[in-house]
Amino acid sequence: MSETSKSSSYGFTTTILHNDRRKAIEQGSLHKPVHTSVAFGYGDARQLASVFQGKEPGFRYGRQGNPTVSALEDKITKMEDGVASLCFATGMGAIGALFQALLRAGDHVVSSSFLFGNTNSLWQTVAGQGVDVAFVDATEVANVEAALTPNTRLVFVETIANPRTQVADLARIGQLCRERGILYVVDNTMTTPYLFRPKSVGAGLVVNSLTKSIGGHGIALGGALTDTGLFDWSAYPNIAPNFRKQPAQAQGMAQLRAKALRDFGAALGPEAAHHIAVGAETLALRMERTSANALALASMLEADERVAAVHYPGLASHPQHGITKELFRSAGSLMSFELKDGIDCFDYLNRLKLGIPASNLGDTRTLVIPVAHTIFFEMGPERRASMGIAESLIRVSVGIEDTDDLLADFRQALDA
Repeated sequence: MSETSKSSSYGFTTTILHNDRRKAIEQGSLHKPVHTSVAFGYGDARQLASVFQGKEPGFRYGRQGNPTVSALEDKITKMEDGVASLCFATGMGAIGALFQALLRAGDHVVSSSFLFGNTNSLWQTVAGQGVDVAFVDATEVANVEAALTPNTRLVFVETIANPRTQVADLARIGQLCRERGILYVVDNTMTTPYLFRPKSVGAGLVVNSLTKSIGGHGIALGGALTDTGLFDWSAYPNIAPNFRKQPAQAQGMAQLRAKALRDFGAALGPEAAHHIAVGAETLALRMERTSANALALASMLEADERVAAVHYPGLASHPQHGITKELFRSAGSLMSFELKDGIDCFDYLNRLKLGIPASNLGDTRTLVIPVAHTIFFEMGPERRASMGIAESLIRVSVGIEDTDDLLADFRQALDA
């Protein structure tokens, strides 16, 4: 548990809501102001040099840090009960930072095969650049263990897979990684730190797409990596000598900031950081509502004979329902379902009045998309089949609409 958690008796929402005010803010503003400057001046040139050398805190250049972004990083760190966070321009920027900063040619990665389409594409790219990537069914720890090699540097899983909602064997994979001294990276986007903290199962790094539920309103792109403080960076072989001068706990973040932000430039802008920080204040309230709506919608669809299958971890019929109940506060807002033969998925989607055909997740509005024909199209039918992606699969990111209105809309689209 972090020092912040030890010293605070406040709950999740209270902590996030008042976090900015725990540090001095200009003119007593209730929100951290948007600092648009990319350069930061110092009255003493020696102080500037000291900041660059890491001898004292401060801002060097907007690509490596900004007061508005820094305030959001502190907020994310508290959400995940971590020791430090880095924010990036997108969620994919955060995942790409793992490759850019932490992996070298000849390294090996074990990844869940049940992945967000762009993450799958990134690992395919990484595999073509000298890093071996093994894709496994991470719902069983035995599959992860069988794929490990002496060169395995990290294991990567999503909590709830997008879009088929498989849940990784999170706790047992974490135990395996601890025993082997392997960096365990968990993408927490679909659960969010309100529903689940990957630190509780031994994750060393946590990924969050801030674009999704944390920002929550579909108005800003962003991503984050959080160091939970559990991984021993002094034993990680790919830390460069200049970062070894840092305390062991800080070495990973120091290298990530330098290699992925300073060198690669995937920096989050201050305006986006501000939007995300404001959205994050209502994360718990929104997740309570969207999770309840998702369970109600999934239950209704599962009971309808015109629906072939419903995939939602909150249902007792889901293969990983037990893990979901054990680890997560609730099952989240992501679900998917398959229509029976003879019902055209495009016609069905076009009959919806509240569900909006769109590709985002975690919005306040309910968003729907035909998966095989859009976000997973370029994979081809064989790869889709290996991931359990049916041609009729519809992904639903459930919003905060009134529950009765949402159920009536999805029902009328079947009745028409």
